[in-house]
Amino acid sequence: MVEYSDNEMMALAAGRLIKDGAIVFAGTGVSMLAATAAKRIFAPAAVIFFESGGIDPSLSEIPMAVGDPRVMSGTAVNTGLIDAFSIAGHRRFHTIAFLGAAQIDRYGNLNSTCIGDYHRPVTRFSGSGGSCDVASFASEVITFIQHEKRRFVEKLDYLTSVGWYKGFDSRRKLGLERGGMTAVVTNLGVLKFKEDSKEMYLSEYFPGVSIGEIIEKTGFPLDVASAVEAAAPTARELLILRQEVDPQRLICHV
Repeated sequence: MVEYSDNEMMALAAGRLIKDGAIVFAGTGVSMLAATAAKRIFAPAAVIFFESGGIDPSLSEIPMAVGDPRVMSGTAVNTGLIDAFSIAGHRRFHTIAFLGAAQIDRYGNLNSTCIGDYHRPVTRFSGSGGSCDVASFASEVITFIQHEKRRFVEKLDYLTSVGWYKGFDSRRKLGLERGGMTAVVTNLGVLKFKEDSKEMYLSEYFPGVSIGEIIEKTGFPLDVASAVEAAAPTARELLILRQEVDPQRLICHV
C-alpha cells in the first residue's frame, strides 16, 4: 500500500467531487491543493479562480495563498476582487467554493473569526475575508477542516459564514435563495447533508479510519448509517499530486 498524508487524501477526496467544466473558487491551504488536484486529475476543463482576481490560471506551480503572484500566471483574465466575486455569484454560473474554517456545526455553519467570546477571545483569527460573501452566493460550498471535537461543535463561538443555518428551509428564510454547504472534507472522511433536514451525516470514512473514531471526534450526534469506505489514493493520483501539483511538497506533506 502506498503511503500518503492527510492533506493528500483530503485533496483527492475533494477533487473527486468536482465535475469536469465546474467553476471552482479556491481558498488557501488544502483547498488550494484540492483545486489544483481537481484540475490536473479529475476535471481538466474546470475553471479555477481566486478572490484576488486570477481567473483560470495555468497552475503550473501551486500558489501558497490567494495573494501569491502565481495565481495570476497564465490566466485567462487578471482582474480584481469585485470581478472575482461577480463570477462566484453570477446566476448563469454554477460555482463551487472551497473554504476552510476553525469551527463547524451540524448544519454546516462556519466560524473563522474567533474562539471564545468575540469581545475577549481566546484566539482571534484573520476573520471572514471573502468567506461569508462566497458562502452566501456560491452555488455550492465544500469545507476543509480537521476532524476534532473542538472544531465539530454543537454551538459556534461565532457565526462567520452561513451554511444551512438551523436546517430545513431556514437558510432560504434568511434571504439566501441559492447555495449552501454540500460537503465537508476532513482528515478522517467526507460528510454531507441530508436533503430534508440539512443535518450533517457521514458519507465516507477514509482507509484506516474507524467510524467509532469519527463519532468520538464529533461534538454532536452524527448519522453514520450510510457511510462507506472511501477509495484510497491510487499510485497515479499520488504521482501527479507530488510531481506536478506540489513538487516542492509545500502542502502535500503536512
